[in-house]
Amino acid sequence: MVGVETPISLIAKRWTPSTRMVKRAALSAVGMSVFIIVTGGAVRLTGSGLGCDTWPKCTDDSLFATPEQGLHGAIEFGNRMLAYVLSAAVGWAIVATSSMKPRRRKLTRLAWAQFWIVLGNAVLGGITVWAGLNPWTVAGHFLLANLLLAVAVITWVRVGEGDGPPRPRTPLPVRRLAWAIVATTVILIVLGTSVTGSGKHAGDSSDVPRMPWDWSAAAHVHAIAAWVVCTLAIAMWLALRVVDAPADTRARARDLLLVLLAQGAIGYVQYFTDVPELLVGIHMFGSSIMWIAVLRLALSMRERGEETPAPVPGPSSAERPETAPAPAG
Repeated sequence: MVGVETPISLIAKRWTPSTRMVKRAALSAVGMSVFIIVTGGAVRLTGSGLGCDTWPKCTDDSLFATPEQGLHGAIEFGNRMLAYVLSAAVGWAIVATSSMKPRRRKLTRLAWAQFWIVLGNAVLGGITVWAGLNPWTVAGHFLLANLLLAVAVITWVRVGEGDGPPRPRTPLPVRRLAWAIVATTVILIVLGTSVTGSGKHAGDSSDVPRMPWDWSAAAHVHAIAAWVVCTLAIAMWLALRVVDAPADTRARARDLLLVLLAQGAIGYVQYFTDVPELLVGIHMFGSSIMWIAVLRLALSMRERGEETPAPVPGPSSAERPETAPAPAG
């Protein structure tokens, strides 16, 4: 039975992109993932979270923002339009990875995973509007955006690798430390949503419900988690020098330390200056850069070569044709 041709399969038949081109496509998805996180934060920080009254339309009668909704409506509607730009970037990554020769199914699955996360987060964003910016759905919307960023980064890194089994580049204790940093960073990001969800930036000028705990206490718990991540990052930086790890892995650890120092400084300044909107936005951008740095460090702990094809079994001795003995003399 002949398979049904899709637009992507038709493009793949006629186009073979270079690895450099595919990396650019994957990187565009990474860049747009960061951009959508930052602009989503801008919607919240400008009080435009309910700038559009409903979803998927902006009002009951209009798909677009209306003059009556003012600047808040324009900001919220503009962020919704950016979701289409994000979808285009992810679509480019899907087409590019699907067109590689030979075909790399694992890489294509990663690109398609981004599409499904974008789709799911769009639906969750609509639910968030319907729920009047419920802080729990807002937090889920942000966390799902960070999941998208993680898959986009993994796809980008994997483009430059083969599909063979991973080979370690550092000792096992160092690799475990790297995954401990990933796990504590996830906790740090989740705790960050508890600070925002209980703080003063509700996303709308009206009385929006907040998470049921003290904002200052949540900020202190978040700071403790940040110090744990910093301690682990320092330990990693030292450990990589002790084991004489590859230069690029040591550079990843250095980059992570620099990002954490900058992010920590911004966090403390915003706390002691009554969380001004601009600093909160910069802190959100820094959170995305930190997450990228953590993932790149963890992924640099191993390498993948080309996938070795399975050996073709030869004929057994019973099936091997007998050879006539050579004539004497």
